[in-house]
Amino acid sequence: MKVAVIGAGKMGRWFVNLFKNEGFSVVVSSRTQSKADALKAEFGVDVANSNVEAVVDADWILVCVSLTSLDTVLQEIGPLIKEGQVVMDISSIKEIPVNLLQKYVKHGVTLGTHPVFGPGAKSLQGQNYVLTPVTENEKLFSNEFKEWLQKRGSEVSVLTPRAHDELMSLVLGFPHFVGLVAGDALVENSNFVGAKKVGGATYKLLLTLAESVSSEEPHFYSNLHMSLPEMEQLEALFLNKVEEWLKLVKNKNCAGFSSKMEQVKKRLKELDPDYESAYQAMYRILGDS
Repeated sequence: MKVAVIGAGKMGRWFVNLFKNEGFSVVVSSRTQSKADALKAEFGVDVANSNVEAVVDADWILVCVSLTSLDTVLQEIGPLIKEGQVVMDISSIKEIPVNLLQKYVKHGVTLGTHPVFGPGAKSLQGQNYVLTPVTENEKLFSNEFKEWLQKRGSEVSVLTPRAHDELMSLVLGFPHFVGLVAGDALVENSNFVGAKKVGGATYKLLLTLAESVSSEEPHFYSNLHMSLPEMEQLEALFLNKVEEWLKLVKNKNCAGFSSKMEQVKKRLKELDPDYESAYQAMYRILGDS
């Protein structure tokens, strides 16, 4: 099995390591030659002089580039793909990449995929992976790839590109939005430094969310927010809920606040059977209350 990995960023490196450990023949191409050379030195993989060279005779071609670069890369390699070759992307959104794959790759098989984890993952074991096949050929390969992933411990979901993106609005976009807004508010408060010294588990959790999302690559997340469906609706709903809770505080409505809090707790328990064990585990990890 020969795999071409296009893109030598953090996730490109992660997949180079994965495929190399699987015993596959791996070739890498990158617009940044120094990154490709670093992978060659670390893993002993081949480095192609171009994306065009990389895809020659590759069984699987994994495109690990940003969404803004995907169009250019697929336009470049698309006409060269032959029957029997598979081209996959790993973008965090799927409708746009799947459309681009089908637009430029006329032969072989394409498949939109989303490894829902970062480069810090140790292996595929226990990691969520989403596949978004559309055509019959894609569905056939998706079944094979799903089995391959599951044998290595992944939790695999098969969704339409639209269904995936709607879920990612909630899974990725919304927490990022909440974290950024919280961070923006925290740093405007004069007690920020002091609160960090004395804060308990709840504050630590909020601060961890704010700091983690704000440390991500801004260009990537700005594109994510502008591309995911329903982000405006989710963010507007959040702001409406903020106004509801703020009104209770402004009116000193303790009974109303308590009642609303009980309603939220009840709904969370109904929708998530692991609700209580999850937050208890979180507090144990953070070490206080």
